[in-house]
Amino acid sequence: MDEDISPKARAAAAAPAKPQPRPQDPVEQEFWKRCQDGHLYFQKCGGCGSWRHLPRYMCARCGSPDFAWEQSSGKGKVFSWTVVHQALHTAFAADIPYVAAVVELDEGVRMATRLIDCPIDAVRLDLPVTVAFETIGDDFRLPVFRPA
Repeated sequence: MDEDISPKARAAAAAPAKPQPRPQDPVEQEFWKRCQDGHLYFQKCGGCGSWRHLPRYMCARCGSPDFAWEQSSGKGKVFSWTVVHQALHTAFAADIPYVAAVVELDEGVRMATRLIDCPIDAVRLDLPVTVAFETIGDDFRLPVFRPA
């Protein structure tokens, strides 16, 4: 019966859990906490109105410490990508090859992520994408993107 199981499925069953982000900084913790409701939120500067990611305490454009967390549209385009053929962590061995991408969201921020549900040969510059959430570990939701 075991011979009916594919090597990829066997590797997935034997793999450890995928690692979760472990931010130490409260503002980064807040970003991940907000992802758990199935939406993306980014900081929006209270001084000049620019969106920012990665989360930080001061605006890179105007220096203002004022910001609010605003919900993102979750829509964007592929800005850059690479195809990963070697898992750098054993938890990802069953996923290779996969697309690691940088997505530029409609709000103007760029985010490193994984592209899912997309054949590798279909990935292209400016491919419209939308956010999805992959559950890893103990119900932790990780933002990923798929073609729109």
